[in-house]
Amino acid sequence: MKITIIGAGNVGSTTAKLIADKKLCDELVLLDILEDIPQGKALDILESCSLEYSDVKVIGTNNYEVTSNSDIIIITAGVARKPSMNRDDLQSMNAEIVKNCTESSVKKSPNAIIIVVSNPLDVMTYLAYKTSGFLKQRVIGMAGVLDSARLKTFLAKELDVSVEDINCIVLGGHGDYMVPLTKHSSIAGISIAELISNDKLDKIIEKTRNGGIEIVNKLKTGGAYHAPASSVTQMIETIVKDRKRILPCSAYLDGEYGLHDIFCGVPVKLSRNGIEKIIQIKLTSDEQLAFDQSAEKIKNNIAKLNL
Repeated sequence: MKITIIGAGNVGSTTAKLIADKKLCDELVLLDILEDIPQGKALDILESCSLEYSDVKVIGTNNYEVTSNSDIIIITAGVARKPSMNRDDLQSMNAEIVKNCTESSVKKSPNAIIIVVSNPLDVMTYLAYKTSGFLKQRVIGMAGVLDSARLKTFLAKELDVSVEDINCIVLGGHGDYMVPLTKHSSIAGISIAELISNDKLDKIIEKTRNGGIEIVNKLKTGGAYHAPASSVTQMIETIVKDRKRILPCSAYLDGEYGLHDIFCGVPVKLSRNGIEKIIQIKLTSDEQLAFDQSAEKIKNNIAKLNL
């Protein structure tokens, strides 16, 4: 198993450390356009591997040739979000970056699975899909796992319970456009509607939507990276180990949920081949309306790509 991470910034390098610690591949490549940066970070991670009893071979490079025959490609490259920016503001800046990363990597690894982390997530995943020419099952966006993790965190804090007992499903676009399905959310099998008032739940959902920008505003010079790295690593572990877990991811929809030619967050079954199945949930009229509105915002931004 060979995994390549494109972008050696905070998200990319943190993801690399988690993958190496969990021993999810034999060879791990960290690529960036900045000279010496991926080499230095890769060496640091490699030196830490002995302490984790990990024999993963970690390589830093500026050359796509080194990424040849990767099984999984993770695209984290892009401009960092700043306090005055929303995810959509990054689109014009990150589109060319993601397009170039995709073109360069798929030439060397035509059989890989691509996982996109760059923002705006759903639009950049669509761009990677169109640029790669890959089957829709092999291009996935990391979104719902992170949004669900944030929602779990705030629910656990509010109710003073373990996050291990909380199950949430978040559909729709990443972050601002998320559509949490509260009727499918539970704590140890108990509906959250029985444990928390609607007013408190609404505040938690709003805090989840703003989870990313809250971190950006506090850090000033960049965005979240620990939670995104853990989220994409969970997806990778599911794929590598062929666990067939149901996780919310940004997937290409071709009729599912009444949508066509769009990437949007939905529950999917992940396996060694990528997206094995899209799980369709019956939505209430309010949920469907929110989901459609979220999808419409994504479609409007996709149209700006002029593909």
